[in-house]
This record gives sequence, C-alpha cells and structure tokens, in this order.
Amino acid sequence: MKVLGWLLKAAVFILIFALALNNQAPVRVHGLFGAQWEAPLVLVLLLVLFAGVVLGMAVMAPLWWRARRAARAPQPPAPAQPAPTAPDEPPHGI
Repeated sequence: MKVLGWLLKAAVFILIFALALNNQAPVRVHGLFGAQWEAPLVLVLLLVLFAGVVLGMAVMAPLWWRARRAARAPQPPAPAQPAPTAPDEPPHGI
C-alpha cells in the first residue's frame, strides 16, 4: 500500500512538472502606476501561490494563537457527578 501511495505522489509530481515545463512563455504583469514586470508564467504562478499561502497563514495566526492559549489554560475541575441510584421498582413490561 505504501508503494502505491509513493507511485501516486510521483505521478502527480511528474504531471505538475510537465505542466511547468509547458508554461515557460514570458508574461507581463502590469502593476500600479505603469509598473510592469516580465517573467515566465510558471514563476508568476509560483509567486502568487506562495503569496496566498503566506497571506492565509497571516490571517489564521491570531486564531491559532488564541486556540493554543485556550488549550493550555488550566481547566476548572468538573463538578462531581452523584452516583446513580438503583430504581425502587423494576421497569414495566418484564
């Protein structure tokens, strides 16, 4: 089963690598105030992906920190549950 997993990962990597090799045409990125940047499409896509990951982590970081603080905070002891008592009469239908 492990071999099948590795073969699947290798196939996905080869497909992505082939896609990257086929998209090396230069593209022009137009920025604000007339700024332009020309780079291969693969590099532009990689930078946009990286920027998205960084932005997503930056947005989620406060939520992660808050959850960690809540998990590490000492929990108040749970109230003691009374022991169950035996019923006085047997259930009906027996």
